[in-house]
Amino acid sequence: MMTRTLRAAACLLAAGLTVTVSASTAVADDHAEVQRVLDQAVTGGGMPGILADVRDTRGAWFGTAGVADTKTGRQRRQQDRFRIGSITKAFTSTVVLKLAAEGRLRLDDTVEKWLPGVVRGNGHDSSKITIRRLLNQTSGVFAYTLDKNMVARYSGPGFLEHRFDAVRPEELVKVAMANPPSFAPGTGWGYSNTNYVLAGMIIEKATGRSYAEEVARRITRPLGMTATYVPGGEAKLRGPHARHYSKLQLTEPDAKVYDATDMNASWAWAVGGMVSTAGDLHTFYRALLGGRLLPPAQQKEMFTGVSTEGGQWIPNTTYGLGVFSQKLSCGVTAWGGGGMIHGSWTYAMGSRDGKRMVVSNVNGDWGNPIGIFTEVLEAELCPPGSR
Repeated sequence: MMTRTLRAAACLLAAGLTVTVSASTAVADDHAEVQRVLDQAVTGGGMPGILADVRDTRGAWFGTAGVADTKTGRQRRQQDRFRIGSITKAFTSTVVLKLAAEGRLRLDDTVEKWLPGVVRGNGHDSSKITIRRLLNQTSGVFAYTLDKNMVARYSGPGFLEHRFDAVRPEELVKVAMANPPSFAPGTGWGYSNTNYVLAGMIIEKATGRSYAEEVARRITRPLGMTATYVPGGEAKLRGPHARHYSKLQLTEPDAKVYDATDMNASWAWAVGGMVSTAGDLHTFYRALLGGRLLPPAQQKEMFTGVSTEGGQWIPNTTYGLGVFSQKLSCGVTAWGGGGMIHGSWTYAMGSRDGKRMVVSNVNGDWGNPIGIFTEVLEAELCPPGSR
């Protein structure tokens, strides 16, 4: 999931890595600057492997650097699955907004109405928190992923001991409730993964079906996203996939790299637990940004952003309902989402109409992936000479 701080750069893994590039329809030379960024991410930034998948009106281009597997040296492939972290939030918000369009719930409904007694204690008051405030991160609810016990379980050596634990959503909310809120509802902005646990619970309450089934029924099956799924308690990734390498959020220069591919991601659930591919993320965001997934009223709600300033988050961003905008150095604004989970960082951003999109992923979780992704975006979206 997206963290609140970026981790320090660490030792290189360049030895034995190879660089590859492929292209279709569009001319490969058109994306030479993107390829340069990918190469530098591996040789200078120490990433095991990185990919970028570009789609625009000219066609498609796919480039990689590094490897999918440091043991075998296998290159990254376009069809490989990877964990998408907090990009999951866009799927969660889309389902909620579809339910709102059907009149099954309202964004101004309180959390107390749908989950009575669940958000309570240490100053939390669910009667003052609306569904909209959950989705745009203005609820003030404490982030369970910042709880000291959760940090101990899923960072450093604790992850190795707890990586296969099964965790229920209700347990995650209880962890959050053991801490005071970050601010009063509606008075600030703060990235809290607890907000999206609660949104997932509301989806299940409103529909009587599981979160995973609602995502499949309303998004992935209609769009033909056959490689995208909510893994639940499945520890191993289905089908072809890159290995996911993690330093477990340890910042020492000589921190050991672990293969974190296999894990029970139930602790991330509707917050950051999903799995997808570059191609499927293109399908999703092009449909979402292009207005083909939501009616106009709900589309407007989703893309009405609030400032993230002061929230210790990504600079130059506004946050909508599970999506965000980022103003690039050239003045162009990109829309989409990003996510991090052990061993995997992903960015899926593009033009507001979805006609020009870039999906990038690194299979390592240290260094400065957001900086790398921003460079890729600027190489693709900024006019020549404007950066």
